[in-house]
Amino acid sequence: MSKKNSTTKSKILAVITARGVSKGIPGKNIKLLGGKPLIAYSIDAAKKSKLVTHLIVSTDDKEIAEVAKKFGVDVPFLRPKKLAQDKTPHVPVMKHAIEFMEKKLGVTFDYAVILQPTSPFRTIDDIDQTLEKLIKSGADSAVSLVDVDNYHPVKAKKLEGDKVLPYMIPEPEGTRRQDFPPAYRRSGAIYAMRRELLMKDNRLYGDNIVGHIVPAERSIDIDTPFEWFRAEWMLEDLKKKGYEF
Repeated sequence: MSKKNSTTKSKILAVITARGVSKGIPGKNIKLLGGKPLIAYSIDAAKKSKLVTHLIVSTDDKEIAEVAKKFGVDVPFLRPKKLAQDKTPHVPVMKHAIEFMEKKLGVTFDYAVILQPTSPFRTIDDIDQTLEKLIKSGADSAVSLVDVDNYHPVKAKKLEGDKVLPYMIPEPEGTRRQDFPPAYRRSGAIYAMRRELLMKDNRLYGDNIVGHIVPAERSIDIDTPFEWFRAEWMLEDLKKKGYEF
C-alpha cells in the first residue's frame, strides 16, 4: 500500500509482522476480537497514518495474508520459513521486508516501523507522534512507552542465598509508590528506526532512543489466553470512553 505523504519527504515503510504459528493462542493474529480479526486493528490505524508512506504485512501464513488483503493492505510476499521461527528476531525479518520492497519499488526508505498485531489499541496519533519524535530528534530509533505502575524497578529484588537485596536500585524503607521516580517500559505497540540502523548496523534501537508515552488503558501485548481475556475487557471499556476501533 503506497500513500502520498504531504507532511514529510521521508519515505517510511511500516511493516505489520504476523507469524502464522502461535503457541499461546492458536490463530491469534486473525482471531476475532470484538468481531474483528486482531490484525485488522493494526491495519486500520496504519492505513490512516499521515507519515507512513508504504504499508505491508510480513507473514509466512496464507490465511493471514488473505485476511490482511481483505482489509486493504499489501502482502507482497510470503515470508520464508527460516524467518518465521519461534526465536527469529525482528532484525532479519525487517531487513528482508526492506530489501524486497526497495527492489520492487526502486526506492530507498528513510525509516521503518514495526507494528505488531498483538498491540491492537495503538492510535493513529501514537504512530505519527512516535515517528515525528524520531525524525525531528535525529535519534536512531523511537519506541512507545507505558508507565510501569506497580512494577517499578525500585521493587525488584534478588536473592543471594536467602538474603534479599536490591536488584539494581535501593528501596528506602517507607517510601510510598507515588514518590518513586517515573519509570517506563516498552509498550510493544510501535518500534520505529532509521533504515541505516537496520540495514548497516543490524540493530533495532541504536544508542540514541526517544520515546512516546501511551496510557496504560491502551497498552497490552497479547501473548496468553489471560491477556486475550483482558484485551476483550479493555476494548469494551475503551469504546465506552469514546474510542473507535
